[in-house]
Amino acid sequence: MNYIDYLGYAASTAIVISFILKNVNSIRIINSIGCLLFVTYGILLPSIPVIIANGAVIIINMYHLFQHHKS
Repeated sequence: MNYIDYLGYAASTAIVISFILKNVNSIRIINSIGCLLFVTYGILLPSIPVIIANGAVIIINMYHLFQHHKS
């Protein structure tokens, strides 16, 4: 196993942890960290679908986090 595999496992762990949490903001933050790790993982592989899907989730999470702070 190499460092790229460890990065993928770390990303997967963060995503799973985000689903365990109850606070929506915490879910979005931890999920975004996992997605950022997956974007990095996708760049290192390289895998465009992994990059695009997780990049989109980061944008969606950030949108909702900033909308929540406005209200």
